[in-house]
Amino acid sequence: MTAALALLLAVAALTAHSWLNATRWLRRPTDRPVEVAEPVAVLLPLRDEAERVTPCLRSLLAQRGVPGLRIVVLDDGSTDGTADVVRSVAGDDPRVTLLTGVAPPPGWLGKPHACWQLASRADPAVTALAFVDADVVLTPYAVAAAVTELRAAEATLLSAYPRIVVRSVADRLVQPLLQWLWLTFLPLRAMERSPRPSLAAAGGQFLVVDRAGYLRAGGHAAVADKVLEDIELARAVKRSGGRIALADGSRLAACRMYETWPELRDGYTKSLWASFGHPAAAAVVVTLLLALYSAPPLLAVAALLAGAPAVAGVALTAYLLGVAGRMVCARATGCRAWPDALAHPVSVVVLGWLTGRSYHLRKRRRLSWRGRPVT
Repeated sequence: MTAALALLLAVAALTAHSWLNATRWLRRPTDRPVEVAEPVAVLLPLRDEAERVTPCLRSLLAQRGVPGLRIVVLDDGSTDGTADVVRSVAGDDPRVTLLTGVAPPPGWLGKPHACWQLASRADPAVTALAFVDADVVLTPYAVAAAVTELRAAEATLLSAYPRIVVRSVADRLVQPLLQWLWLTFLPLRAMERSPRPSLAAAGGQFLVVDRAGYLRAGGHAAVADKVLEDIELARAVKRSGGRIALADGSRLAACRMYETWPELRDGYTKSLWASFGHPAAAAVVVTLLLALYSAPPLLAVAALLAGAPAVAGVALTAYLLGVAGRMVCARATGCRAWPDALAHPVSVVVLGWLTGRSYHLRKRRRLSWRGRPVT
């Protein structure tokens, strides 16, 4: 009974923290028409994105509220005709510049190098940079709203997490964990106020930065060899004296990250080892997550079979509180809450398996992404 009560109290505290983050501290940029006076460059790195860049690029061309908008696109060694698609969609729009990227030099990974090339080639008059991934589709005032929120927060970097589009069972099990993890475990208010680099989170799908602060932090050159370049960039900003902020961007952007289970599996596998660091730390974190969120329903069933209804009731309550926390996070970030949250214990098991796979393949030096080695 003591162990069951401890689980219940821990899950209750974490769910309460999720609720506090979601209702009090999570920034929510306006989705109403807004205009910014400063020149902004949207930076779009592309590598073999011919099949899905069109909706993204069309949404960039449809941006409103940014009179000085520039759109800089980098074709990063694509072999599928990505550059041709960009030319076809952009036509002769003077706001669009298409660059041909060069291969990353030793010590650089592909994504940081592509982003650094884009930032380095942006018009010198631009004062704010918006990094957007090819799988993101923006609403018409998304860039203006994100830049407005960046300035309101007096931050150097604003990460506006898009709404994650889910279609398959695998999507629904895994993808909502992105927002759930930081809303549950990261104190958002302290993160914004604290200069500690360890208190940082960011998502590279839709990231807005003050250009001067970005360069002061070293830009993507400071995170050249980092798999999680978005989080590491946020930490670099803090180390340089800047501030970072997180926002719910679900009303501004939507993102379909992976089309198939193999893509999703490999996408998480390439980077989860970098999220936890040392394997021992990963083992501790995964064990705690399994104990808090996957064990309670099993404990409830076992207790009922053993004739301990009181213990079963406590364990069942812990499970339901975990489900409630998942629902709070889903509703705060535009994800589907019901009935997906009921499978939260299974989601945590899948996360644990993906984490183990990530470390296993890294040890064997078999991690790669888009045809390039990750480690």
